[in-house]
Amino acid sequence: MIIAAIVVTDLKNGIGKDNQLLCHLPADLKFFKATTMGCAIIMGRKTYESIGRLLPGRKNIIITRSGDYKVDGAEIFHSVEGALKYLKEDKIFITGGAEIFKVSMDYVNEIYRTVIDHTFEADTFFPEINKNEFKLVWEEPHRADEKNKYDFRFQKWERK
Repeated sequence: MIIAAIVVTDLKNGIGKDNQLLCHLPADLKFFKATTMGCAIIMGRKTYESIGRLLPGRKNIIITRSGDYKVDGAEIFHSVEGALKYLKEDKIFITGGAEIFKVSMDYVNEIYRTVIDHTFEADTFFPEINKNEFKLVWEEPHRADEKNKYDFRFQKWERK
């Protein structure tokens, strides 16, 4: 089983502000969809509520401390560990937010990271990637264009 984090950050690891993404980057949304389609995704309750819907074509797992939280079509767990013990998929994606990323990093084998070459005002952050534990195995730079306002890079990191 491969457990992968998938995230978009700015240059200082910012991932969001006021429970929203830092900017709209259509290329990253397309990458996210293509990469996670057909897999299980684990997200925190706040991330689910900021999206406002389940993501089609994926098994949606929501982590919450609330004992009576229910979402039709999703499976609810009270810990990442509990969800990981339950899931049997070949590949599972951790999709955020910050607290879910933080408690998941010890389980993560791969990180798919989109780095926006800009710094935003952020109030939530992705954990620093420990270069003693992970190596960068792929990077694909992209220039800003009519749809994507900022230069950005797709990266894949693997646990050493």
